[in-house]
Amino acid sequence: MKFMKLGTRPDTFYTEQATRTLVSNIAVDLVIKINDITYLLHKAPLLPKCGLLQQLCSDFSDPEPVSLELHDIPGGENAFELCAKFCYGMSINISAHNIVPAFCAAKFLQMNESIEKGNFVGKLEAFFNSCILEGWKDSIVAIQATDKLPLWSENLGIIRKCIDSIIEKILTPSPQVKWSYTYTRPGYARKQHHSVPKDWWTEDVSDLGIDLFRCIIMAIRSTYVLPHQLIGEALHVYACKWLPGLTNIRSSGSSLAQTEESKAKNQKILETIVSMIPADKGSVSVGFLLKLLSISSHLGISPTTKTELIKRASIQFEEATVSDLLYHSTSSSDRNFYDTELVLAVLESFFKFWKSKPPSVVDNRQFLKSVRNVGKLIDSYLQVVARDNNMPVSKFVALAEAVPAIGRSEHDDLYQAINIYLKVHPDLGKAEKRRLCRILQCQRLSPEARAHAVKNELLPLRTVVQLVYFEQEKGSNNNKATTTTTINHHKLQKSHHDLLQGAAAKRPAARVAHDTQSLGINKEELMRRMSHAESREKVQNRSKISDGKLALEIEKKMVIGGGTKEECTSGCKLELVSKKSMRKVRSNKSEHGHGNGK
Repeated sequence: MKFMKLGTRPDTFYTEQATRTLVSNIAVDLVIKINDITYLLHKAPLLPKCGLLQQLCSDFSDPEPVSLELHDIPGGENAFELCAKFCYGMSINISAHNIVPAFCAAKFLQMNESIEKGNFVGKLEAFFNSCILEGWKDSIVAIQATDKLPLWSENLGIIRKCIDSIIEKILTPSPQVKWSYTYTRPGYARKQHHSVPKDWWTEDVSDLGIDLFRCIIMAIRSTYVLPHQLIGEALHVYACKWLPGLTNIRSSGSSLAQTEESKAKNQKILETIVSMIPADKGSVSVGFLLKLLSISSHLGISPTTKTELIKRASIQFEEATVSDLLYHSTSSSDRNFYDTELVLAVLESFFKFWKSKPPSVVDNRQFLKSVRNVGKLIDSYLQVVARDNNMPVSKFVALAEAVPAIGRSEHDDLYQAINIYLKVHPDLGKAEKRRLCRILQCQRLSPEARAHAVKNELLPLRTVVQLVYFEQEKGSNNNKATTTTTINHHKLQKSHHDLLQGAAAKRPAARVAHDTQSLGINKEELMRRMSHAESREKVQNRSKISDGKLALEIEKKMVIGGGTKEECTSGCKLELVSKKSMRKVRSNKSEHGHGNGK
């Protein structure tokens, strides 16, 4: 960092209580009060260089001491003392740290070239233009100092000149960067001939206040020279430095405890950053957008800003990973460990975004790929949040159901999430278990997953029976497909009703046993579990449907195709039947088939 040394005399100022004076045999004839400090000085060295003091002291030759108050001098007593020492010829060092207050104070005291040649203002201007603005870090430090004197700095053109200098250096091609800069990213080791990274400037610029930072970023964007990803990287670096909890959002909720003043400041920073994000997709990562969204509720940002964040995150939701979604719930009324409401809001916005597209876009393969990638992401996320002891079934199901049917080519990942949830929540009621397993579609499970599910003691027995009968119907359909290839043209013209009746009449009685064996569970095991379920029903004093009526109901659903559309889709919702009832069903089917044949 460059500096300028002025004066040769030693510094003889000393302090006695709240008084600053200097060692001299000459009597004091000028008393200047600035805030709580009183300066005992002399007219002879100060008045020839300070136009303001000349105006305030009517008679230069008057031996009587003059008392003045200069409380409104920019930079306060420290800046005034630099000017006073310059007048006495004492040694002072001017650098980027103190040039702004010194320059403003010198202007205030009218230490111009018109008052005396080689005056303080002229020397400061020359050093500022030739050294401060030519350096990278000097310009950053100097513009930081303008925060305490914004009006004076603006009127004197200091801010404008610093911004122009900073922007000019940022737009310089990386190979031409020769000045020193700060870059402490992990994995970066500075070497003698190390290539300069394209985002070399982002860390130094992040030291500025949000208003100055915004001026620089918006000016850079207006040139259209740098790619939007580089602008996004600068926003990310700034947010990580100034927004509490952004880098360690998962560590502790107490890190977000702030005063109202700091909360308002952080709210302004967050809203300003969101407003500066380039409209180009991919300018910032979806993980960064979700981080901003995770702290937005606590900071109380405007609904417009929050909606914009959700929209931006949903557009890139396909690129997210499970770790991008794992944030603590900051709501005082929510005892959940993970903030599933945030994920659900972005997920719903994702599908709303795609629905707004023209049919030609929505129907293409890219859309299907994106939806299924998001569906897989949500199922993986569900496997993590299922381990939350406080996660209610309603929120788990709402998140799972938010993914449409086309979003899952298979339900293996969803089954895994449900299985984890049942293990972590062993005290779940029967109704909640049924509600949880209702989202599972048996026909979309792989054979391996179905085999595991049939032997899963945690699943409701109704779900297990649905899996068994689905396998049975699947085998029956395969047999019919094989038979159809060998029958003549006349038989192919028969009605669909006759084919169903015939297939039902000819179905072998050992079909269930064969299917249950293929799924890894024998018939005795299924009967044991079914008998156990019946015993639990009797203990709870719940009403039962008679075996005859139940058998008839099963016959309607399996053979005739009765029941509502929802019942058929969910995999044949059947009541539990005893071993005796199953035999009656098969007997009735056989008789019914012979009757039709007659």
